[in-house]
Amino acid sequence: MTNKSGKKSWDELRKSVRDSTRLLSHLKSTIPSAFVFRNYETDNGTRTRIYFLGIPKHSRENTLLFMDLPSHEETEKGDFVPQILDWELLLESFETASGKGQLSREEQLMRERKRLVLYGITSFDVNEHQALFVFPANNNLYQCSDIGNVVTPRNIAPKPINTFCHSARMDPKICPTDVDLVAFIHDNDVWVTNLQTGCEKRLTFAHKGKNDNSLSTDPLSAGVPSFVIQEEFDRHTGYWWKPSYTPSTSGKPPESSVKTYQVLYEEVDESEVEVLNLFAPSTEDHGIDEYRYPRAGTTNAKSSLKILEFEVDGRGMVNTMIEKQLREPLCELFPWYEYIVRAGWTPCGKYIYSHLLDRKQEKSVLLLIPIDNFIPVQSDIDMSNGTDNLQPIQILYQETSHIWINTHDNLQFLPSECTEDSLSFIWSSEQSGYRHLYYIQSEIIHSTTSSLNSSNQSMEYDDKPECNKLQEKQITQGDWEVLSLPVWIDEERKIVYFTGLKDTPLETHLYYVSYTNPGEPIRLTTLGYSHSVTMDSNLSMYVSVYSSLQQSPRSTVNKLIFNNNNTITTKCLAVLMEHTVCQQFHAPEMFNYQSTSGCTNYGMYYKPHHYQQGKKYPTVLFVYGGPQVQLVSNSFKGLKFLRLHTLAAEGYAVVVIDCRGSSHRGLIYESVLKDSLGTVEIDEQVEGLFYLNSMVDFIDISRVAIHGWSYGGYLSLMGLAQRPEIFKCSIAGAPVVDWTLYDTGYTERYLGLPTTSSEAYQKGCVLHYINSFPDEENRLLIIHGLIDENVHFHHSNYLINSLVKHCKPYQLQVYPNERHGIRGHEASEHYKTMVLSFLQNNL
Repeated sequence: MTNKSGKKSWDELRKSVRDSTRLLSHLKSTIPSAFVFRNYETDNGTRTRIYFLGIPKHSRENTLLFMDLPSHEETEKGDFVPQILDWELLLESFETASGKGQLSREEQLMRERKRLVLYGITSFDVNEHQALFVFPANNNLYQCSDIGNVVTPRNIAPKPINTFCHSARMDPKICPTDVDLVAFIHDNDVWVTNLQTGCEKRLTFAHKGKNDNSLSTDPLSAGVPSFVIQEEFDRHTGYWWKPSYTPSTSGKPPESSVKTYQVLYEEVDESEVEVLNLFAPSTEDHGIDEYRYPRAGTTNAKSSLKILEFEVDGRGMVNTMIEKQLREPLCELFPWYEYIVRAGWTPCGKYIYSHLLDRKQEKSVLLLIPIDNFIPVQSDIDMSNGTDNLQPIQILYQETSHIWINTHDNLQFLPSECTEDSLSFIWSSEQSGYRHLYYIQSEIIHSTTSSLNSSNQSMEYDDKPECNKLQEKQITQGDWEVLSLPVWIDEERKIVYFTGLKDTPLETHLYYVSYTNPGEPIRLTTLGYSHSVTMDSNLSMYVSVYSSLQQSPRSTVNKLIFNNNNTITTKCLAVLMEHTVCQQFHAPEMFNYQSTSGCTNYGMYYKPHHYQQGKKYPTVLFVYGGPQVQLVSNSFKGLKFLRLHTLAAEGYAVVVIDCRGSSHRGLIYESVLKDSLGTVEIDEQVEGLFYLNSMVDFIDISRVAIHGWSYGGYLSLMGLAQRPEIFKCSIAGAPVVDWTLYDTGYTERYLGLPTTSSEAYQKGCVLHYINSFPDEENRLLIIHGLIDENVHFHHSNYLINSLVKHCKPYQLQVYPNERHGIRGHEASEHYKTMVLSFLQNNL
């Protein structure tokens, strides 16, 4: 009940949180994702079915859904109007893990790395031609096939994939040349199962699975990337099926029913990586959770590429497994490399590609590795002999940067241009200051005389190396970015489709451009929205999920029309999802300003819902402020920023600003943070806040709070310490406090090594400003999940010890069962209520 001072009780604040959640929660169940297209034949011609993940009505879990597009005859009628299609359930109802308590530790950690918030089916692998789906759910693997399910579509009962494995099976992948074979990860090793025979086989034996379950005595894994690769380089898999058939190497005749398969995998050795013991009262292991975590300046995991070759006989049994390694390890050829950030097969299956990055992340190479360079681990081959005719490892592309190199997923080989003597691919680079696409054609070397070397000496990196490039052509250019997402190549028309920010840094769009005769990229999607696009494998249509600040997500299927004048236009075939009208939702408004740095910065603000002209309102500056994140864009904010809507509903003005250092504005814009974390962001945020205050009449500049999470939590602390006269209070969620405690991949990219950049680490440490924290009570609230495996609770512990030592007041809210993100429903509700209560009482 509201008291005499006009303040709400805890229960009333909790009700406000629940009301906001109910207001927009139905939107969460209407956003489809992970689209797959399949054409199938009917008596009336070819039809297209689209599969996707979504939450059906009256459900709370993700599942597989589908819809059939109108026929070609229907869409070509003159009076055709695209209709809203019904979502059809592909699967019969079955039990899935609906809460983190039912998930294994490995699954929980993978959800953290992928930032997953939904439950049910969250990923799957599919063979489009066979309509075969494989997916993990409920600590199990399932399969289902949609072949023949055409005339009267029915719900399919998912079939468990039988196993003798005792714990979770993860990252399942269907063999591209035999849909009966499915590989997966179990207990840090690669396994395979035959769906027809039930034969299950462990392929790698890196992890020993010792009874004491101790990380310190079992440091090897196969097929699973290290923490840093997953968290900081966005690679969540560590094995790859060969895309083409492999002739048997066992001497059996070609007509034999025995078939040979190959899997490339990454073996990770974490024996020299520090083991951190985190207090975790919710675990069964005596309240202690162990993690391999390389802090800045310490030893990283060591990775190597291997191939596992095995045979499957006519009875479907897996036999004759051969583990292969490189004749000469990559660490000897390239002793400077630290990370394998990307790897895989070329489309022809004759080569492996690998993208290597050095520890400072200032130089990289893209390698082409002929598979003949892999030899059996148990081999008596003399590596110094017999290599004259060996096709060497070669460099396809190399790059250096005086800032840093951001990784990407733009690499696409062109199968029709991969010959015995050359290959072509699409690549992207920020060498111009913005990420742009390049068409590259490289010569394939066939003898070791022109290889890296043939004398067992390591490859030295030249400042101006020759990469055997026959051609390098920049496809896109300008002061705008191509997104680092996969691109689509139409080799027949010599066109590349990509998503980028050419028209405005606030909206993502689908574009196309010729890669043989580049001109101005042409936009295919509608301005005024941000689009997330998925194209079909035939490059004849695409799905776009798009939204704006004012409009909730909408999704349509669009056909590409190839005109005689070599232009492409689009036609809407169907509506997958219509905008949801939310009368009670108050969208934020956008603003921009010219900062003293000379750059244009963008921001947005929420007016208090019951705004009265001329009245001043307490204001919350919501911050992230770090690299690789863009908060301000022309996309719907009702879901991810629901808590900001709640703040505005409670009478607060809310301001969000992307200053220099944020993403999608080019490398130079981002590079202001090099060697400067924590030293430039707050002044730029304050500048933007004061600019907005000069333009609107509702900000009470004497009552401003700063709040953020992760890097935003770090800046919330820095804001209170560096500008206590501006920020009346600070709410710091899961904050980084000391960069020497954070991981190598992220920290060293921006600050370098602690041994060579000690001043940058010192100035970027919150404890460096401890004396500047205010002495008044109720100005600082620290929030942290106790089992946070990313920004460990050690950070808040260090901060609290220093605050106590200097007799500085603070408040602390701990969530014992939460990790880096507050995922649990009860904890999330408590956190949001806690924020409202703290602001009400202290702002």
